[in-house]
Amino acid sequence: MSGGVSVPTKLTATMSKGGIAQYECQQLESAMAKELAQLLATASKTEHNQVKKDFEGFQKLFHSLLQRKGPSVEWDKIQKAPEDSIQPYDKIEGRGLPDDISSLLSKLVVVKLNGGLGTSMGCKGPKSLISVRNENTFLDLTVLQIEHLNRSYNADVPLVLMNSFNTDEDTKKILQKYNHYGVKIHTFNQSRYPRINRESMLPVATDNSSTGFNAEAWYPPGHGDIYASFYNSGLLDIFLDQGKEYMFVSNIDNLGATVDLNILHHLLNPPSGRQCEFVMEVTDKTRADVKGGTLIQYDGKLRLLEIAQVPKAHVDEFKSVTKFKIFNTNNLWISLTAISRLQHQNAINMEIILNPKTLDDGLNVIQLETAVGAAIKCFENALGVNVPRSRFLPVKTTSDLMLVMSNLYSLDAGSLTMSVKREFRTVPLVKLGSSFTKVQDYLTRLESIPDIIELDHLTVSGDVTFGKHVVLKGTVIIIANHGDRIDIPPGAILENKIVSGNLRILDH
Repeated sequence: MSGGVSVPTKLTATMSKGGIAQYECQQLESAMAKELAQLLATASKTEHNQVKKDFEGFQKLFHSLLQRKGPSVEWDKIQKAPEDSIQPYDKIEGRGLPDDISSLLSKLVVVKLNGGLGTSMGCKGPKSLISVRNENTFLDLTVLQIEHLNRSYNADVPLVLMNSFNTDEDTKKILQKYNHYGVKIHTFNQSRYPRINRESMLPVATDNSSTGFNAEAWYPPGHGDIYASFYNSGLLDIFLDQGKEYMFVSNIDNLGATVDLNILHHLLNPPSGRQCEFVMEVTDKTRADVKGGTLIQYDGKLRLLEIAQVPKAHVDEFKSVTKFKIFNTNNLWISLTAISRLQHQNAINMEIILNPKTLDDGLNVIQLETAVGAAIKCFENALGVNVPRSRFLPVKTTSDLMLVMSNLYSLDAGSLTMSVKREFRTVPLVKLGSSFTKVQDYLTRLESIPDIIELDHLTVSGDVTFGKHVVLKGTVIIIANHGDRIDIPPGAILENKIVSGNLRILDH
């Protein structure tokens, strides 16, 4: 890949015009097949079939990587997406809704990507089990949203969770609490692929176990794995038999990704009469989103362009808000019959993301991954829909958590809505420093979440704490230098203020 990703020495040749010599490709593939066969032999009888399927998927990816000639994108061939290929949401909403919403919803399956851990926020276990609002977790909010939808329209929309081997066990334990909610919940697991030693280009695993030395030997290969895993799980056929037509896929940590009836109506009753097999929700790029993937026209097809595919010389151009004005929210609507057809034809091809990692013992490895949106080019009559920013509310950091826990939003039936008291509908830019990275530290440093209705920008750095009922307005910058501590007192109102040095309020 380009974009500054360091690649293994044996793979540098794949990035050149000629790719790797055919003989060397065969040698690498042969050595890999031999190692995988040895690992498969160590799998238990119950695991054998699943591991075999996982390895087949991995070998397909490995083969594609070795066969690739030159960069995955030639910059000069990139064209701006045609006007009619990205529809404004207002146009879709303007059609209005049919009387029978229930029949629309009878065709829908909601899928949440639930493979991630909460480690980046200092939490153990699945990220979806972190409390984000009024003691509700991401998963709680998702279930509440769909229960409300089903009750409001007398529908039976199922929720499907794509777990990984990292999240499956903990997620299944918690699912029992939803037994009395009006939502049928299904789960399936994405694949488990072997990490590759960067030098030898062979798996680091010594056997099929995930314990001891092999604890770090495996990884879930990105959400592009959804197509094969959903198909292999048997759920795709079950839903097709039930008459379901589309799945709405989104990240479980995007609190703006609720079921949108207007987009669903547009898909099931297309104004042109031509069925659209894939909709990607995009939204206008701001300076906070410069790394987000964008939609382009390439070889006559709508295609997702990710920053990892961009040649170094063009990265600044890619980040430009003027040339590439929209980015992918990863809210996707995909035809189930199309997935089935493409899986049967073995015709879903996605660009490979090379993800270099260093294990705890210092070993350099690579992971081969794919992204779910990259398959857009394989589907017929694909479409981008430029949606309001409110449909993109991801919680990746405690800075995001502060926003969604604050009075900026109100919670109703699992959905967050921006307060009518906020004059400008933009979301404030919040940057909390490293002292706030872990959820536990963040909660300890905030006696209560500040009032940020009139906030534009907040930067906090160093040893800072907030008392109860603090109000932040305009631009507020709080910097405690090394060795200093700043306690923002209860009830303080900070408007367009810079606070620095050592402000410590002590009990007398």
